[in-house]
Amino acid sequence: MLRSDKPHAGALRRGRYSETGRIYLLTAVLYGREALLQDFSLGRLLVAELREAHETGLVHSLAWVMMPDHLHWLVQLESATLNELMRQVKGRSSRQINQRLSRVGPLWQPGFHDRAVRQEEDLRAVARYVIANPVRAGLVKRVADYPLWDAVWL
Repeated sequence: MLRSDKPHAGALRRGRYSETGRIYLLTAVLYGREALLQDFSLGRLLVAELREAHETGLVHSLAWVMMPDHLHWLVQLESATLNELMRQVKGRSSRQINQRLSRVGPLWQPGFHDRAVRQEEDLRAVARYVIANPVRAGLVKRVADYPLWDAVWL
């Protein structure tokens, strides 16, 4: 159900196609852009869900960064659709984080953004762009100073 105060929310889903083996850059935002992920222990709960998706073969995780109020995740889609993947990660992380905080209610905004990475794009450059988000946001001076990111090229 689309909320009337978010008239373009459905546009995130329109035309979405999940192709096994394709690489996608995914972005999900916390409800109300609440900066819960600035708490390292809460961020690690989300990391555990990304690992679970990787270890169970839903995706091959290439790079990710958790910003205080959103997630960027570069993945190669394996055995799930984009919707199934994000429903699982967002649902499981919501339960874990809400339980840790003794709270109820939505953790994530509805939907997510996806961008298929073109074959000719340099994956390492895309990964560097992803993990450099905390530097561009002014949270740290160097990527190495930010604790909530990873990439397979390390």
